[in-house]
Amino acid sequence: FTIGWAWVSDYGSADDPEMFPYLYAYSPYHNIHPELYPPTLVTTADHDDRVVPGHSFKFAARLQEMQMGDAPVLIRIQTRAGHGGGKPTSMVIEEQADRWAFLVKSLGIEMPEDPVH
Repeated sequence: FTIGWAWVSDYGSADDPEMFPYLYAYSPYHNIHPELYPPTLVTTADHDDRVVPGHSFKFAARLQEMQMGDAPVLIRIQTRAGHGGGKPTSMVIEEQADRWAFLVKSLGIEMPEDPVH
C-alpha cells in the first residue's frame, strides 16, 4: 500500500520468512482478540498516503467485531484531508471538538446546564 515499501528498511518485510513472525507478533490488527475493549475512537483521513485509510477501516471493523462489551468502537473519517499537514483551521477545530466530545461521553463527564455560571 502506497508508502509502505519505504518502511521495509526500518521494520522488515512480511515477505521475508525470517521477519514475518516478528511483524505478526506486534501487528495491532492481528493482536485483536475477543475481549472487553475500552471506548475507542479510530481516526483517519480519506486521502492519507502515509497511513492508508483502508488499514484504519479494517482495524476499526475488527475491533467492533471482537468487542465483547458495550463500549463503543467508532471511526472518524476526515474527508478531503491527508496525513495532517495543511488542514484548514475549521477542519482542525471540528476534529478536536469530535475528539473532546468522545472523551467527555466516554468518561461520563456531566456538563453543567448553565456553563457560564
